[in-house]
Amino acid sequence: MSTQEQKLAYLTAAGRFDICSPGECLQLLPVTVETRRSSQAPEILPVPLDNLRSSQEALDDLEDPDGRTVVAPYISYNRRTGGCGRMLKMLLNGTCSYDCAYCPVRTRREPVSFAPEEFADTFLRLWRDGLVEGLFLSSGIPRDVDCVMHDIVETGEILRRRGYDGYLHLKILPGATRADIHDAARVADRISINLETTSPDRLGGIAGVKDYRQDILKRQSWVAEEKPGGHTTQFVIGAADETDAEILSCLADQYRRVRPSRVYFSAFHALPGTPLAPHPDTPAWRARRWYQADYLIRDYGVAADELRAALDENEFFGDRDPKTVLAAGSAPVNVNLAPRRDLLRVPGIGPKGADRILNLRRVRPFSGPADLARAGIRGKAAGRHLIFNDRGTVQTKLSS
Repeated sequence: MSTQEQKLAYLTAAGRFDICSPGECLQLLPVTVETRRSSQAPEILPVPLDNLRSSQEALDDLEDPDGRTVVAPYISYNRRTGGCGRMLKMLLNGTCSYDCAYCPVRTRREPVSFAPEEFADTFLRLWRDGLVEGLFLSSGIPRDVDCVMHDIVETGEILRRRGYDGYLHLKILPGATRADIHDAARVADRISINLETTSPDRLGGIAGVKDYRQDILKRQSWVAEEKPGGHTTQFVIGAADETDAEILSCLADQYRRVRPSRVYFSAFHALPGTPLAPHPDTPAWRARRWYQADYLIRDYGVAADELRAALDENEFFGDRDPKTVLAAGSAPVNVNLAPRRDLLRVPGIGPKGADRILNLRRVRPFSGPADLARAGIRGKAAGRHLIFNDRGTVQTKLSS
């Protein structure tokens, strides 16, 4: 295995808490070092993320007897929602001077890194062979933030100058300068800075070096100004022991203040060698509940205050879709009379389904659960929360 291949394996296996959501499934790629006839790029095939324990273990476990296989994770995007099919997730530097208690990068002392030009060469070979379709580029911070941020931006600029026109997501590091954020926004399709948790006090419990207000929130406001509609953020759910009520308040503030295009949620998973190794793992279902709650706020028009009704007495969501919880505590909705806002609160009815109902009921009212099929609605899921008027009670003006 060449030095470059070893670095690729090490630096792709390092990140665990950046981007991953339903439909954007983080996986591993065993990278076969045998080259194809057309180029020097390795062949890549997917294997499950669960195989990954730590980068060094992954290298030991997945290397075959001939020493030909290493690992490289990518994010596989759901093609129905757009985006790239295979995105290489990469750190430029594999060590970090910051003290994030959940992060395995802080435990590493080997000075493994790519220079911008060197990594650009590696990535462009993979891209030109059609093995990757996009790039998410982040980094540990082994030295001054400005130096590392400059390398991230420079890498993006080199790729664009050399003809790369695919998807490019650049991570904004805590404490980055406004000039670097401006340049990253100019060269990338998307930029992001992670919130990680909900408040200065919560962050102080897991990352004492970072200043929540100055290093993160202030930089996030610059990110929003430089890339409106093209920036995201992420929470690591459970690492700081925040309640779902705290996340809900923070999320509402995010959409009100900086309007991210997406918010990602990663369930905390304790990693050996980190200060939070003894901390209980966050169940995967909790992150799923947060994706569901986020969709309700972002796409369904549900206010954060409404969602509070789905929290239990300890201010957490249970392992049940928040939309179903809200519907169980509400009166049934009349499918022939309800406005769009109320239809969207019925389990099984999304924005497109609500619009189809509004259009179809102008022509003919819905008479029962079986009739929902003509709107593409699963009657069993929605029918329990709907009532149906007879034909004579429906007015044409009720399609608002």
